[in-house]
Amino acid sequence: MDLDKGDLYIGRDTGSDEPVIYEADNLTTHGVIVGMTGSGKTALGIDLIEEALLNGISCLVIDPKGDMGNLALNFPELTPADFEPWVDEATASKEGKTVSEMAAATAAMWKSGLEGHGIDSDRMKRLKEGAEVTIYTPGSGAGVSLNVLGSMEAPDLDWSTESEVIRDEISSFVSSLLVLAGVDSDPVSGQEHILLATIIEHFWKDGKDLDLAALVGQIPSPPFRKLGVFDVDTFFPEKARMDLALKLNGLLASPSFATWMEGRPLDVEEMLGGDRPKAAVVYMSHLTDEERQFLVTLLLGKTVTWIRSQPGTSELRALIYMDEVFGFAPPIAEPPSKTPILTILKQARAHGVGMVLSTQNPVDLDYKAMSNAGTWMVGRLQTENDKKRILEGLASASGDIDVGLIDRQISDLGKRQFVLHSTKSAAPQLFGTRWAMSYLAGPLTRDQVTRLMAGQRSVPESDQGDPPPAEPSESGAERETTSSGDTVPVPPMVAEGVEVWFLDPAAAWAGEVGADPTGTVYQPAAAATIQLLYDDAKAGLNHRETYEAVIFPLDGIIDVDEVITTDHDARDFRPEPTAGAAFRIPGLKLDTKTFWNGLETDLTDYLVAHRPLQVWANPDLSVFSRVDETEVRFRERCREVAEETSDAELAKLRDRFQTKIDRVSEQMATAHARYQEADAIAAAKSEENLLGTAGDLLGAFLGGKSRSNPLKRAANRRTATAKAQAKADTEAAKYQAKHQELAELEDELAAEVNDIVSRYEALAGNIESVDIRLEKSDVRVADLKLVWVPVE
Repeated sequence: MDLDKGDLYIGRDTGSDEPVIYEADNLTTHGVIVGMTGSGKTALGIDLIEEALLNGISCLVIDPKGDMGNLALNFPELTPADFEPWVDEATASKEGKTVSEMAAATAAMWKSGLEGHGIDSDRMKRLKEGAEVTIYTPGSGAGVSLNVLGSMEAPDLDWSTESEVIRDEISSFVSSLLVLAGVDSDPVSGQEHILLATIIEHFWKDGKDLDLAALVGQIPSPPFRKLGVFDVDTFFPEKARMDLALKLNGLLASPSFATWMEGRPLDVEEMLGGDRPKAAVVYMSHLTDEERQFLVTLLLGKTVTWIRSQPGTSELRALIYMDEVFGFAPPIAEPPSKTPILTILKQARAHGVGMVLSTQNPVDLDYKAMSNAGTWMVGRLQTENDKKRILEGLASASGDIDVGLIDRQISDLGKRQFVLHSTKSAAPQLFGTRWAMSYLAGPLTRDQVTRLMAGQRSVPESDQGDPPPAEPSESGAERETTSSGDTVPVPPMVAEGVEVWFLDPAAAWAGEVGADPTGTVYQPAAAATIQLLYDDAKAGLNHRETYEAVIFPLDGIIDVDEVITTDHDARDFRPEPTAGAAFRIPGLKLDTKTFWNGLETDLTDYLVAHRPLQVWANPDLSVFSRVDETEVRFRERCREVAEETSDAELAKLRDRFQTKIDRVSEQMATAHARYQEADAIAAAKSEENLLGTAGDLLGAFLGGKSRSNPLKRAANRRTATAKAQAKADTEAAKYQAKHQELAELEDELAAEVNDIVSRYEALAGNIESVDIRLEKSDVRVADLKLVWVPVE
C-alpha cells in the first residue's frame, strides 16, 4: 500500500471497505479513544503508534495495563517459531492444541489478517528495522530500568524567559514525590509542597543539580530564612520539617525504593530523540496506584518541559499515548497527574506534540480534556450514560455536530468498529480497525518483558543475579540453576521474618524439583501457600481455595515452568540440612525484603495469568455450574431450569389462549342455540306449508270457484318456509365457522406449545466452558518460605 508522508492507515470504511487514511498532523489537536472492554481500542492504539513510527514520529507510550509492549512483537516472516514463545499454554490446552499447533494456527491467522488488510512483510520490515521499541520498567529490573529520582538536574533553560516552564516541572516533581510518600499537600497552600519546591528552585536558579538525598538533607535547615512574608520556622515549624524529612528518608532507606534510582536517566529527549523514531513504552502493570500516580506525574512534568524546549511547528513531531487514563485526569478530583495532562492538551499543539487518551469509560475523563480533543474514535460503549457523556464531549469540542447521527452510529457499532470524528471534517466516518502488525499477545508479564528487552536492559544489582546456566538433575529433568559453581558451608542470610527449611527427599513432589535423595549440595527454592478468591457476580460465584506451589529454580523472575503445583505440608520439610551440606551461592538478595516482596508480586501475576477457574455456562439460560460440578450434572440442571422456564412460558401461553378459547366457545354455544331455534322454526314452517297449501288449493279448485286469496296464502306460506330454511342454513354456517375457529385455535396452541418445548430443549443443551480469572486483589500470599533442595 502506497501512502504519502503523514498518512496513517488505521482501518477500512465499514460501507465501502476502502482504506481509512488519517492525517498525522490532525493529532496535534490531540485525540480521545473510547470503548468498552473488548471493543478493540487497545488494538486501535497500537495501529496508531505503528503508523506514527512508520512516518518517523516517536511515541511516548504510558502503559498501565501491560498491553502496549506488544509493539515489540513484530514478526515480518510470520513463522510459527516466531509466535511460539508468546502463545499462552493454557489457551492452547483449552482449544485442544499443543503450543506448537497453536503457534502455527496463530501465524496463519496473522498472515491472513494482514493480507486481508493489504499489509505485506515489506511494510512490517520497514517498521521493525526503522523504529526502536524500548519497554521501560520503572521500579523494576524486568525491562529497561528507569532512574526516576537518582538525579534532579537543573534544566538548561533561561530563568528570565522560561521560569513558568521550570516551575511547572518542579511542581510536578514535588507533587509526585509527596504522593509516593503518602503526604497530601496542595501545591498552592500546602507547607510540604511549598518548602520542597522552594528548595529545588533555590538550587536550580544557581545552576546546581540535586539528588533526592541532598533534597531531604536540606529540609531540616533550608538555605533561606523566609517563605513568603513569614520566617521559615513560623510558616513550617522545625519539628514538622524533621517529620517530613524522616518520612522521605524512609523512602531512601527502603530497599524496594532502590530500583527507582537505578537504570537509564529519566530524559525525554533521550527516550524519544535520535536518528530513528522510537516507541518508549513505560510499563506500569507491576506498580501500585500510588506509584503509578507518582510516575505519570513526574514523567509528564518532564515531558512538558521537553515540549516547551522544542521549536514551533504545525506538523506532528511526537505522540504521547496513554492506554488507560482512568484515575489520572478525572472530572472532579485533582490528582497531581491531572495538571501536566491538561497542560499538554492546551499547549503542546504549538510545538507539534499530540496526545491521545484512551479509556473504557468516558466519565473517567475531565470535560476540559475532552473539549481539547480534535480527534474522536468512539467504539462500543457499555451504557447509555457513557454515550450521553461522549455526545456532550463531542458537542463541546466540535460545536455544531449532528448529535442524532452520531448517536445512531455509536448504537450500531460492532466489535472493532469505531466512529471517527474530527473537528477538521464535516461528517463522522464508520470504520473497522486494520489488522495490527504487532502480535497482540495480551498484557505482558515481567518475565516476558525481560525476554523482549534482553538486548537492551541494564539490570539493577538489587533485582537480578548472575545468568543461570542449564543443568540436568539426577531425575533426568533438565532445569535451570542459579549456581555459579561456587558453594559455601553455611546458607546465606535471609530477610527477617522469612522461614528457612530443608527439603526432605522423601517428599512426594521431591522428584519434580530434581531433588537428589543422597545429595549434600543445596539450591534455593520457595514454597508458597496462597489463598485464592474466585468471585464473579454474573456466575454467582464466590469460591475460595488454598493453592500450594514450589518455585524452583529460584532465579528472581518467575517463569511458567518454574512454578510447580504441589500439596506440601510440614512433613516435607526438615529443620536441618544433611551433615556435610554445602550451599550454592544463589546470586539473589535473599536477605532483603525487596526480593521477597517482588517474589510475592510475581507469584500473584503468575496466578492471575495462568490459573483461571473453569466452570460450565449456559449463556442462553444464564446458568453457571457450581465449582466441581460435572458436565453431566450441569446438563441435567440446565434441563431442569429449561423445564421450569418453559413451564412459566407455557403458563403465560395458556392464560393468553384460555381467553380466546372461552370467547369462541361461548360464541359457538350461542351460534348452536340460534341454529337449533332456526332449524325448529324451519321444520315447523315446512310442515305448516305442506298442510296449509294442500287445503287451500283443494278448497279453491274443488269448491268450484276460482279465488285468488287461497292461492296467495299458499304462496306466502311457501315463501315463509323458504326464509325459515335459509335462516336455519345461515345459523348452521355460523355455528360451523365458530367450530372451525375453535379447531384452528387448538392447532395454533399446539404449535406454540411444541415451539416452546423444542426451543428450551435446544437451549438446555447449549453449554460452554468459561474461565473465571483472578484479579490481583483476589490473591493473598499467606505463607512464603525458603526451602533448600538437595540437587547433587
